[in-house]
Formats: sequence, structure tokens, C-alpha cells
Amino acid sequence: MQNFFPAQYSTLSAAALKNHIIEAYHLDPSTTCRLLIRNVSDTYILENDSKKYILKIYRDAHRKRSEIEGEVELLNILKAKGNRVSYPLSDIEGKQIQQFNAIEGLRNGVLFSFAEGKVVLDLSDQQVIRLGHGIAKIHQTTAAIKLDYPRPVFDFETTLFQPLRDLKPHFTEMREEFDYLNSIANQVAKKFEEFDTSAFSYGYCHYDFFPKNFHFDEQGNITFFDFDFAGEGYLINDLMSFLNHYFFHQLNNLITKEQAEKDFGAFLQAYQEIRPLTGDELKAIPFLGITFHIFFLKFFYDNYDDWSNIFLTPRYTKHRVSLIKKWEEQYCNF
Repeated sequence: MQNFFPAQYSTLSAAALKNHIIEAYHLDPSTTCRLLIRNVSDTYILENDSKKYILKIYRDAHRKRSEIEGEVELLNILKAKGNRVSYPLSDIEGKQIQQFNAIEGLRNGVLFSFAEGKVVLDLSDQQVIRLGHGIAKIHQTTAAIKLDYPRPVFDFETTLFQPLRDLKPHFTEMREEFDYLNSIANQVAKKFEEFDTSAFSYGYCHYDFFPKNFHFDEQGNITFFDFDFAGEGYLINDLMSFLNHYFFHQLNNLITKEQAEKDFGAFLQAYQEIRPLTGDELKAIPFLGITFHIFFLKFFYDNYDDWSNIFLTPRYTKHRVSLIKKWEEQYCNF
């Protein structure tokens, strides 16, 4: 038996994965496989003359098998209900999750259908409307189900207070920034005491609805993908994550403040044509942006060793805190 020195994050061979997936799914022998992204999970693209597929190899440190089962279950339900999503494919034995004995231990993988089309950053009026309708239809499904497998829960404990407790050692030399984060977190929690949250729609949200996670095809149809962060919470979290697209677009001088407000307003109007929101839900959307940014700052911290070390320098951390301050100034009225 050959012994290997333990590793915490290996990259599986695209050539070996190609052979495995071709055999397991009876794909065309001419199918190729190449690594697209090495990140929180590793994403590969497989393609031949007639079909494309996406293969995601998860890290156990980020997603346990039971959580992957939950994502697969959610996507199967969304597809069955007629939502346009990239969905898990079954191999010739009916399995939707593959398992690989990597150097660091078992890793799980899922082969997904390819979302036809491309990313569109500057959305047209019609695309904004289709997006609003599409997310609302997804929420019609996710508000009415309870998965058999666990998924993350997005509440103030998981997105504000636990992240700040975990982040405290990282801010030893950035006391002013850490004090600000604690203060703004408490303000958000206090602000929500003003809202009737009992009337908020609750269910499974995507939590990462940026344009990088949906494609428009030539006919204008939209397909959603990458439900890796999907978890339970207020469904307006998804509207907040899309608002972040316009926030960053403005910061990069790619859209005016006036146009961003107009487009997001049109998006909200389209969404409410299918799923009306309460007045308090509309008011609460901006404040959830604070939770989103703090949650992902902890995410970078948690994954520092494996892939985010280029991000989490003191300079980067201060930059992220400054973004939260800009978000507060632009959207939040405490």
C-alpha cells in the first residue's frame, strides 16, 4: 500500500474525472473535462459536440454529505415544479452524488445540467422583469416545502453575532473597525424590532443572486444555478443579494445611482406581480445587506487556509468594512 502525506485540499485530476463521469453517466466518449474554478468547491466543465455539463466537487470542510443531499433535494423539487434551474443528473445506477477518495478524505461530486446562455451584467428592462418573475416563482416553491436534509439557516445569530465572535481574533489590530461592526450589528437587530416579521415570507433562499449565478439565452429565457449557499431564512434575503449587484455596479461607476434605483424598483415591481411583499418586508431589505456582508467576511475568514488567503489581508478587511459603511450610508436609515 502506498502512503500519502495528509492534505487538507487537493485538486482532483480533470483527466481522471472525465473517465469516471463518462463511464458513470454513459456520456459520449469524446467528452472533454477541464477545471473552471478552484474555490469554495471545484467546478469543472464537461462538453462534447452536442452537450455541456457542469461537475461540482465539494469540500467536506465546507459542505457535509447531508447538506449536499439537501441541495440536490431542493433542485429536484424546483425542477419538478417547473422552475428553470441547473439540476442534478442521475448516473446509470440512479445516483445523483458521486464520491471520490481524495488525499484529504472522501469528497462528493454532482453532475449538473448546463445553464444555457451567458451572464449579463447590464440587464435590459425586459431581463430585469424576467428576473423578478423567475425569483418570485422559485420562492413560490421554496416557501411551501421542508427538506428532509439540513441546509444553513440565515438568522441574526448565524449572519451577525456568531460571525463577529469568530472574527474577533482577526481584528486584534483593527479595533475601530471591529467596534463599528459590533455597533452596526446591534443596530440592525434593534431595527428589526420595528418590523412585523411574523408576516415575512420564510423558506429556502438562494442567498447569492448575483448575475454570475444566472444565464440568459438568446430567446431571453433565464436559468438559475449555483445553489451552494441555499438555506432557510427570510425570502427577501434573495432580493437583498440582488440589490448588491447594483451597489457594486455603482461603486465601479458602471451605472448611475438614478438608473440603479429605477432598475431595482422595476425588479421589485415584477417580483410582486407574482409574490406581493408587505411594507415592512420592503423596508427591511436594505438592512439585511449588513448581515450579508458580515456573513461573507466570516466566510472568507473560515476558508482562509484553503483559498481566500489572497483576500483576507488587513487592507482587504478594512476595505470590506468600508463597503459596509458605504452600504449603510446609501441604504440604511437608522
